[in-house]
Amino acid sequence: MRKMAIVGEWEKLTEAKRIVVKVGTSTLTDDTGSPHLGRMANLVRQMANLRQQGREIIFVTSGAVGAGMGRLGIREKPREISARQALAAIGQGLLMQTYERLFGEYGLAAAQVLLTRDDVAHRQRYLNARTTLRQILCYGAVPIINENDTVTFDEIQLGDNDTLAALTAGLTDADLLVLLSDIDGLYTQDPRKDPAAGLIPLVGEITPAIEALAGDPGGRFGSGGMRTKIAAARIAVSQGIPMVLANGSHPDCLGFLAAASASLPRGTLFLPTAHPLGSRKGWLAFSARGAGKLTVDDGAAAALLEKGKSLLPSGIAGTAGGFERGDVLEIESRGQIIARGITNYSERELLLSIGRHSGEIEGILGPGRENEVIHRDNLCLMRGNI
Repeated sequence: MRKMAIVGEWEKLTEAKRIVVKVGTSTLTDDTGSPHLGRMANLVRQMANLRQQGREIIFVTSGAVGAGMGRLGIREKPREISARQALAAIGQGLLMQTYERLFGEYGLAAAQVLLTRDDVAHRQRYLNARTTLRQILCYGAVPIINENDTVTFDEIQLGDNDTLAALTAGLTDADLLVLLSDIDGLYTQDPRKDPAAGLIPLVGEITPAIEALAGDPGGRFGSGGMRTKIAAARIAVSQGIPMVLANGSHPDCLGFLAAASASLPRGTLFLPTAHPLGSRKGWLAFSARGAGKLTVDDGAAAALLEKGKSLLPSGIAGTAGGFERGDVLEIESRGQIIARGITNYSERELLLSIGRHSGEIEGILGPGRENEVIHRDNLCLMRGNI
């Protein structure tokens, strides 16, 4: 892509009003794991400047485990989940105390929001979190989000606040997601191993070739890597939200949001897809936790993928999971997940209806039942999204 076209895409970011900024542990802590106060102060200053311009900032922070390690003088991250959870409990308070002081210097209140995967996986809790975050923004405060590492189990093993940030961007209908890490962006090769590696300023589509550029996981105190950042980009852009990957240690890492410096892109910009999923289907695709699985025949798969149809009992070949009406299910064809959706049938009801045509359903389950197992309005196609 020509330089002018690249600059044009970056300049569009200056119009973003609601911005999710995520900063990684490697940026927030020094070599001992202690909070890097200089970088934290610099980041807060930049976000406060954006708030003064009328932007809404949602801040997703890592670093609780690393801060706890620094407080106790622990040099290596423990492998035991209970030890990491304890360190997160110690470090989280230190982080929030520091952020409250730094934002307070600019007259801004900081609001701590601790989330778990279940908070975004269940629809009502998802909507509750959405409403709360919007109200915090209405009050003019800055939501500071971290994963609730003291009570989670699966997530603390991943340390994947990149995914949390992408889900938060969808949750809040953000205009932009910014991931700040210890690397300038996505490179053609790992720049720490190959000095000839070139920075990629713009990614128009996340292809297998782009995914293959992901390197090894991060440093001692962080546990993310380029893989989680590309995965986060896929979640964001599929919902119509552009994502920037940039170096959080740069003194002007958010400078590209200012009109005066927008023509100087610093990082990698991932462009949103032409046909985004939207908030509800984005939740189905990435946030909701599947309760079971349906296997469909080739005819049903084609109807879903090529014709935009609902899923009917006649096209279902098998079930798994012990699900109930209203659960989110994965739909599988030839060994691949092709869609996710909300079922109108429990597994027990569906087992009585598999292979039957719509006109037979009333005689099997009684009057008033939906003909569709999953209506197309409650269905999200996964081809190209995962």
